Amino acid sequence: MNKTLTAIAMLLTASAAQAEDTITIEFAYPYSHLFDVTYEKILPKFKEQHPNIDVKMRATYESYEDGTNTILREAVAGTLPDVTMQGLNRQAILVEKGIAKPLEPFILKEEDFTKDGYHDAMLALGTFNDDIYGLPFSVSLPVGYYNMDVMAKAGITSMDQLPKTWDEVVEVCGKLHDAGVRNPMFWGWNITGNWFLQALMWSQDKATMEGNAIQISSAEGLKSFETMKNLFRGCDMQNIEWKAALASFSAGEIGMMFWSTSALGAVERAKGEFELKTNEFPGLEASGPKGLPAGGNAAMLVSTSEDPKVLNAAWKWLKFITSGEGAADVARTTGYMPPNKAANEVILADFYKQNPNKETAVRQLPLLRDWQAYPGDNGLAITQVIYDGIEGIVTGEYEDMGELQQELSEEVEDLLPSGSQADRSRKIHHCPFRRAVALSVQ
Repeated sequence: MNKTLTAIAMLLTASAAQAEDTITIEFAYPYSHLFDVTYEKILPKFKEQHPNIDVKMRATYESYEDGTNTILREAVAGTLPDVTMQGLNRQAILVEKGIAKPLEPFILKEEDFTKDGYHDAMLALGTFNDDIYGLPFSVSLPVGYYNMDVMAKAGITSMDQLPKTWDEVVEVCGKLHDAGVRNPMFWGWNITGNWFLQALMWSQDKATMEGNAIQISSAEGLKSFETMKNLFRGCDMQNIEWKAALASFSAGEIGMMFWSTSALGAVERAKGEFELKTNEFPGLEASGPKGLPAGGNAAMLVSTSEDPKVLNAAWKWLKFITSGEGAADVARTTGYMPPNKAANEVILADFYKQNPNKETAVRQLPLLRDWQAYPGDNGLAITQVIYDGIEGIVTGEYEDMGELQQELSEEVEDLLPSGSQADRSRKIHHCPFRRAVALSVQ
């Protein structure tokens, strides 16, 4: 697919452009199955406006963690792309290590930067130490996906009958099992950045990190692990890789799937002949979650070129994909919401009314909370430690949630920064994320 995207960009080069005037920039992004179709829409529009800029697509990142690891390796090898898409919770490490370039010099040259929907609240998402390093491209929230044909086997035929709590989800799983449904539910424990653990923590209005202290040793942490165990056991959930889960749901084999709204476009394109509905993410109580972590990614300039023409071309691409039309194509092709005022209020004025499944995430906007990264150089390692622990719940390796909670807390604490390193992490992680996103997308 990346070859196809690059070919589109090359073929659309204007005939008047001379070969010696063409500038090529390199771009890398995650999740081919989600975003290939998005960039297929964006590239022709960009080429029409900038015929002398060719965008060479690199191999896509498997996940946000893979994207960050790849950039860290390429920084050492001297093989960085010009622009990279990184998870909103992974920007800080690239800033701290001096890999990401500040965008202020380019912004200052723009006559009216706010005309494309940018404003202070949105820019705060990628602001570190008072400089802008990333422009947000997409925002997502966890939601429930329901195959209403399968749900009818449990006697659920309308939206108002869908489960509102995790206990109700387990009850529905029992009914579906009795009706012969082999795999009634998939819950996205393996989504990037321990996102669903944070979803359970924020559902109780508890942050996973407070400063540089991990909070999974709290009562809310224990409740989160116990909730996962009850779901996995009560629904007899299979331990399948997330791509396989999306494919299985799209094939009509799973009744309920709890995942990011980001996959909605891909599911709609791939699904079989069944009625698909999305609904709000269930809570621990009937009143619903008290908060949910916002996912998504941002465009960052990491070019090592010293050629002003290349840097200017990279900026034009970065600005285009995060501005009005570019950002609007995110909503049209995926389930993400564009964190851009112009895209939401002008270009997409009637879009969500016409696409109710994509409007579910919009209804949850008041719940937005930080998608937190683990501070310090071991942030990715901490993500893996927690991932392995949760997988142990899925497989049945861990039955005592109090014991697992203590084990994970101790392992994570050993990996967290202390002293001067902690001070640096506190300094760089300062963005008022919840307020910024809420203002940007409403």
